[in-house]
Amino acid sequence: QVQLVESGGGLVQPGGSLRLSCAASGSSFFSINTMAWYRQAPGKERELVTSITRSGSTNYADSAKGRFTISRDNAKNTVFLQMNTLKPEDTAVYYCNADITLFSGGSRVYWGQGTQVTVSS
Repeated sequence: QVQLVESGGGLVQPGGSLRLSCAASGSSFFSINTMAWYRQAPGKERELVTSITRSGSTNYADSAKGRFTISRDNAKNTVFLQMNTLKPEDTAVYYCNADITLFSGGSRVYWGQGTQVTVSS
């Protein structure tokens, strides 16, 4: 059993900042490979915001470059998303995603439950 639990969402004014966290827990996983943040705005498809490999290589959507920073703490099985200079168009439910290798063999992608981010004055 693997769980991803997100935290840190909320309401923020345009230009403000938020820091999201996502912690993986469970006893059945051997290692966490790539971790990522996705978001889904009302009426839109879920989109990739940013990802980070276990070794720390990162990838950002154009909308996130220069404003968002992804990082991770492998010892704590946690990934973070620092979001600065937030815009109303960043309003969405943000989901954590992790590719996890299991002790039983093979790997599987897990999703968190999502955390709401609302950017509004």
